Amino acid sequence: MKAARIHEFGDASVIRYEEVPQPAPGPGEVLIQVAAASYNPSDVGFRSGFMQAVLPVDLPYVPGADVSGVIAEVGQDVDSFAVGDRVIGRLDRGGASAEYVAASTGVLVTAPTTIALTDAAAIPVVALTAWQALFEHANVGAGQSVLVNGAGGGVGIFTVQLAKHAGAHVVATASGRSAEAVRRYGADQIVDYTLTPVTEALDGQVDAVINLVAVTPEAAADLASLVQPGGVIVSITTPVEPPADADVAAIRFVARNDVEQLTEIVELIDAGALSVDVTESHPLRDLELVHRKSEAGQTHGKIIVIP
Repeated sequence: MKAARIHEFGDASVIRYEEVPQPAPGPGEVLIQVAAASYNPSDVGFRSGFMQAVLPVDLPYVPGADVSGVIAEVGQDVDSFAVGDRVIGRLDRGGASAEYVAASTGVLVTAPTTIALTDAAAIPVVALTAWQALFEHANVGAGQSVLVNGAGGGVGIFTVQLAKHAGAHVVATASGRSAEAVRRYGADQIVDYTLTPVTEALDGQVDAVINLVAVTPEAAADLASLVQPGGVIVSITTPVEPPADADVAAIRFVARNDVEQLTEIVELIDAGALSVDVTESHPLRDLELVHRKSEAGQTHGKIIVIP
């Protein structure tokens, strides 16, 4: 089969599109014929070796945590899925950037039926991150106000939608090119951070800030100042340190795999309560190009790659 692999850490040129042995499913695993994988910014960290201190991987490494596809073969002791089932999942050890991947049934759920199977690869990593930021760490609910800083990215689009679905008032920062999509997915107020600092645009404080972008310590402190007493700022990137005298909780977290949450997300998609926004699609052989464009700031939203 064909796969994208890295044999050494480095820049995008280390990604090779090559022929590799097709895996076989072990006990408790299935073989997935991949419909699509998706690109996540963390893929750059795995490719460059930056993530080795946190989530080490062995070389050669096939990137891709998000997968959608059809089960082509089942291993021993598998009774939850059958050949022909359409599935999605988050593969914590990567491997989705290939024509086939073997995966544990414990990380897979039935794919949504109301969107293209290829588009469904855009869901797991970003949707789980948004869900956990809002509902596990910020406890966002009806009647609350939440600021989503960096709403134009893949995590941001789901964060806006889920917060709105929960009944929150949503303020979102986004650039001009992302503003239309963010508005379409439910933001009540959009701040173009390229024109106006959010600290000047916001009228009053919010119950929670969800920070999805890397910010300087000074910018992080500004975000913390927007949270009312008793509120929380949750970050998936830069740790935020509120002033010592501020009654504001600060949480930085790394999202985990959770098939129960992913199943609920799929149900919301099939019910029409959540939309999946795929902004670009590329053939797997062009994964190096996707990495280069992303690092140059020439991409936005969710990008899928198709074998």
